[in-house]
Amino acid sequence: MYEERSGWVTFAAIMLLIGGTLNVIYGIAAIGNSSFFVHNARYIINDLNAWGWISLGIGILMVLAAGSLWNGGLFGRIFGIGVASLSAIVALLSIPAYPFWSLAIFTLDIVIIYQIAARGTEGRDAEPASTETRNMEAMADYRQ
Repeated sequence: MYEERSGWVTFAAIMLLIGGTLNVIYGIAAIGNSSFFVHNARYIINDLNAWGWISLGIGILMVLAAGSLWNGGLFGRIFGIGVASLSAIVALLSIPAYPFWSLAIFTLDIVIIYQIAARGTEGRDAEPASTETRNMEAMADYRQ
């Protein structure tokens, strides 16, 4: 079976990989109580350390979703949309502490969800058409 990946789905997979990598870095930095985080910020759930573990887990899931989306198939698209949705919700919950970073991640997640949902099945033909088949189809269209 021949499958050609859509450029937009590849773009969404790359964005998932980038978003996942950023969440992993953000999570590791938060777990280690890095100095570039504001320590007196208010979080919806618990503290900076808890948000670090949440971000690390979502980042790992996003990287796995990117790989699954590259493999193609329905599961990869559903998993990618689900993980990007979860990441968007977590980004919205962290707006009080980091508004610009959270909105940037939220926007990235919305773009990922849109590209997978709108263009997830593009470029997935059963088999590539041969030159002879395309020529015969063109002649048939011309005669009508």
